Amino acid sequence: MDVSAIVGASGALTQQQTAMQASMLVLKKAIDIEAANALQLLQTLPQVASNPANLGNSIDIRA
Repeated sequence: MDVSAIVGASGALTQQQTAMQASMLVLKKAIDIEAANALQLLQTLPQVASNPANLGNSIDIRA
């Protein structure tokens, strides 16, 4: 049995797992940044004025 081949394969697997974990962390960070940017954009929108109480209470569904 070739032990060096097994050790080499396990080392390659460990490097691949580390690379995958690093990629996932970068992706999560990018998603967090995009979420923060979207929230900031939503907060900059002007507030919509409230409608009077009688508007929107009934809908005419006949065409």
